[in-house]
Amino acid sequence: MAVPYKSGGRAGPSVVSMILVTGGLGSIGSHTARALLDLGERVVVSAHRSTRLPDFLSAEPDDRLVVEPLDTTDAAAFLDIGKRHPVTAVVHLAAAPFDLPDPVAYLRAESTALLNALAAATAWGVRRFAVASSIAVYAGLGGAAFREDVPLPVVAAHRIPVFKKTAELFSTLAAAHAGFDVVNLRIGTIWGPLGLPDSPFFALPRLLSAAVRGEEPDLTPPRPPAHADDATDLCYVKDCGRAVALLVLADRLNHATYNVSAGRLVRYAEVVAAINAAVPGARIELPPGHSPDRPAGHLDITRLRQDTGFEPEYDVERAVPDYVAWLRNHEA
Repeated sequence: MAVPYKSGGRAGPSVVSMILVTGGLGSIGSHTARALLDLGERVVVSAHRSTRLPDFLSAEPDDRLVVEPLDTTDAAAFLDIGKRHPVTAVVHLAAAPFDLPDPVAYLRAESTALLNALAAATAWGVRRFAVASSIAVYAGLGGAAFREDVPLPVVAAHRIPVFKKTAELFSTLAAAHAGFDVVNLRIGTIWGPLGLPDSPFFALPRLLSAAVRGEEPDLTPPRPPAHADDATDLCYVKDCGRAVALLVLADRLNHATYNVSAGRLVRYAEVVAAINAAVPGARIELPPGHSPDRPAGHLDITRLRQDTGFEPEYDVERAVPDYVAWLRNHEA
């Protein structure tokens, strides 16, 4: 049985607690921070390259939101955050660049950052530690709906799922030793504000950003292909951030691992229809059928629903116009 989360943590109930979100100015991180703030929490976000707040966070007062510059591979700098802020929960979303040429360099950077986060969580006596995993850990499984209790294949198809499976084990082991609650976040296919407009993993962001710019979408290799009947586990980033926040703040969780997504497959044709409706003049057409070697599967979010009451708020018809509006205000 998981440990219940209680605000106040090691510092005691008389001290106002804060939740640390590493990678907190990225797409998922900043929307997680927004959701936590909306739920009444105080938040510390770490940032490595830029400390500029997105506009949907910039109006928060200093006593509610703090930005801490942090190289997550620096153990001393990580620990120092706890000297300045009463951190009672950690959401570890920071990630090394996935396209580092050397997989050993990638694994070293990711592992060092995770171990530093776990060491800091242990030293601070946090109640809950959430770590980003991925839908990619299910690679190699058949079937349409992936459940958290299915045995995972031992395959090394890509560096990301290799590390994410390891991260779940590292975090679970450290949590059991230190006595805090761990939440492994198996996050689906996320898109939305601050996300990559030209994702190497799926074509939909490229289709949308090209439409907003009035360009023909370039889907030549190595960009991923797109056919009308392709489908993906698509979740708008605002829903993702809210789901993560609900898991971090739940009084009690019945599991250590949760799928985080919208809980259904979305056909590319459905998204293209919404783009064409939201962007006057856009006439995106996809070839019929399926792209070769693009297996489809989605995350079963029954656990997430049962333990937090989460329900997605952004279907394709609502997500696409929202994303279009953001792109028009934030990209040339």
